Amino acid sequence: MSSFDPAAATAAYLAQLPPAAHEKAQAYTQGGHWLILWGALVSILAAWIILRLGVSRRAAAAVQRRRPRPWLAAFLAAAAFFAVSWVIELPWAAYSGWWRETQYGLTSQPVAGWMTEHLIGGVMGVVVVSLLIMLIYFLIRRAPRLWPVWTGLVVSAFGLFMLFLAPLFIEPIFNKYEPAPPGPVRDMVVAMGRQVGVPTDKILVYNGSKQSNRYTANVSGFLGTSRIAMSDVMFKKDADLAEVRGVVGHEMGHYKRGHLFELIAFFGFGTMIMGFIAQALFPVAARLLGGWGVTGIADPAGLPILMILVTIIGVLATPAINTMVRFPESDADRYSLENFNEPDGLARALVKTIDYRAATPSKLEEVLFYDHPAVSVRIRRAMDWKAAHLGEPPRP
Repeated sequence: MSSFDPAAATAAYLAQLPPAAHEKAQAYTQGGHWLILWGALVSILAAWIILRLGVSRRAAAAVQRRRPRPWLAAFLAAAAFFAVSWVIELPWAAYSGWWRETQYGLTSQPVAGWMTEHLIGGVMGVVVVSLLIMLIYFLIRRAPRLWPVWTGLVVSAFGLFMLFLAPLFIEPIFNKYEPAPPGPVRDMVVAMGRQVGVPTDKILVYNGSKQSNRYTANVSGFLGTSRIAMSDVMFKKDADLAEVRGVVGHEMGHYKRGHLFELIAFFGFGTMIMGFIAQALFPVAARLLGGWGVTGIADPAGLPILMILVTIIGVLATPAINTMVRFPESDADRYSLENFNEPDGLARALVKTIDYRAATPSKLEEVLFYDHPAVSVRIRRAMDWKAAHLGEPPRP
């Protein structure tokens, strides 16, 4: 009978960090929970200011003085809303996205670099999201009762389009992606890809340390643009081959299991539900906020009211969203263990993520706020796997 104790092994991994490090991680993580609420309040305040100033109303009216042009009116109303909102929310974005990360040692990026990227992302976001909003207002006009259904389908299609586009045109704007350099790491990852049928020419390393000191990798792309990318932080933090195998195996799990498509479908369905709720509440919200000349939900001047509702619904839906995301994360861990049998490598890699994700939250905290299973839970699952497969070598 084996003397290996999964609970003791889990405790030993968590004890690799001193109590002060766990306390710091807990402070960062629980402070992040409050950021959800404060960020929503900032967004609501910005939308209310824009409504009071009539920004969207004026932008929409400017192109309809001679003849109705609802497409252009909706686009300009959205562009004005998101541009002004970006400016109003900039101090909060700088605090939550840069200053706080700097205080906790999670980024070394200079403020000028962060600001440049935030500006580029803002400009791109204003254009892309405004086009999407323009299409949504078209659906509201054409299908006043069922527009949330069509909007959910459009959002899913938009998600697929962005999934395809991101590796080609968006991500390279912010980071440099290169094939993993020749050596043991590349050889191992190529062997892993061949074992499970993942294209080995799309396994990249990117300079993620430019923005963040987080230990991470990701999967992105669709059809011919699919790829798995590892942040160079993984290598700067002395990752060994077992850690890389565990983490890359997790990302290959996302790729092979089609988790990104599941999440896109989930968010499309969530958009439908959100649309129906917003449609029911819009008249009440418009009345409570004073109306400000908004004629109804199909009026682009009412975009600030619609965005206030979306923000509130989104905050209330946070536990459901996080719960949905945790399922594919757990499945990706399981895929890594089943196909590559590297529980200790995965556990060592997970310990390095405790910097930004406290390891031992209460079950309620995990359900409400964690979009990944708690690190302690994930390590324990890896150790349970190890106990059940003692003596089996890593694969490949």
